[in-house]
Amino acid sequence: MRFVIAGGGTAGHVLPAVALARELRSRGHEVRFVGTERGVEAALVPAAGFQLAVAPALPFVRKLSPVALRAPLTAIRAVRRCRQLVRGAAAVVGMGGYVSVPAVLAAARERVPVVLHEQNAVPGLANRALSRIAKAVALSFQDARRSFGRRGLLIRVTGNPVREEILRVPEERELLAKEAAVQLGLDPARRTVVVFGGSQGALRLNSAALGACRILPAGEGLQMLLLAGRAHADRVTREAPAPGSGIPLRIEAYLNRMELAYAVADLVVCRAGATTVAEVAACGLPAVLVPYPFATGRHQEANARALERAGGAIVLRDEDVSGEALATCVSALTGDPYRLGAMARGSLSAGRRDAGPALADLVEEVGRAGR
Repeated sequence: MRFVIAGGGTAGHVLPAVALARELRSRGHEVRFVGTERGVEAALVPAAGFQLAVAPALPFVRKLSPVALRAPLTAIRAVRRCRQLVRGAAAVVGMGGYVSVPAVLAAARERVPVVLHEQNAVPGLANRALSRIAKAVALSFQDARRSFGRRGLLIRVTGNPVREEILRVPEERELLAKEAAVQLGLDPARRTVVVFGGSQGALRLNSAALGACRILPAGEGLQMLLLAGRAHADRVTREAPAPGSGIPLRIEAYLNRMELAYAVADLVVCRAGATTVAEVAACGLPAVLVPYPFATGRHQEANARALERAGGAIVLRDEDVSGEALATCVSALTGDPYRLGAMARGSLSAGRRDAGPALADLVEEVGRAGR
């Protein structure tokens, strides 16, 4: 069968889509992507070995602006373009966000069945609206089910697909951690706190991490790996504490092989995007989650609370995060191996390591039923 996957914009949307595509391809299916030329999908999808068809799409705009005035015409052009791309497909999979909208609307016009994947505990505007024309919705969080009440809609909790290289971390942790220590210049004798704010970085977390490094005593046997984001790395490097002041700090702008960071981590401090939470849980890592406060519908807060309820994380409000607060939190957790171990087990229990196959099963089911 031939399937079309639509979505993009951020790595958080694209990486689960690539994980799904790999699973479908391993089952002998043909997979194509629809995205934009501006999003990260323009690089990540071809790098994963898949064909990307480009369609025009504009972000949702809730106030009058030049972009808002162009949106209707752009949407019409995008749907017209996507009709050619989805025609004859067994199913179209919408991975959420504005990028998926024209492909899903085109699928409805072409009578191609649609499967939506909702990453977050609080569903986004696009998926809530598009669920009216979908055959099925796959959820990452049980909490999201209440937002999809249409009669006849197939709803299944599959989890959020995670890349194979991330799924290997629990089994290959020791080997990967040794590789990470060599590549990143980390001390294998020290416990490692990994701080990151998603693919774009996060100013609040960067600032708190630098402050915590100055406060935490070197004698505690800790070190920090800070993934600052490409836009912020130079500034963070300039503001970093001098060597010998507090715990050792390694700063990287971005890490293409995120499995190395997860393998070396004893504790992670990060935002609570859906893909981040899914990867942290799949690796069984204890986490300090700091939800981005301006996420639509406060969905990062809901994502974080789900992992907190499973015992895998503690949640800090963005406005409460400072160098002192983070240092206190990190010291308390790393100084209590029993608690850290319990959090690791809670995190792993919440992970859906079978999310890719489960979502692929649903996509195949819908594709066969629509033939």
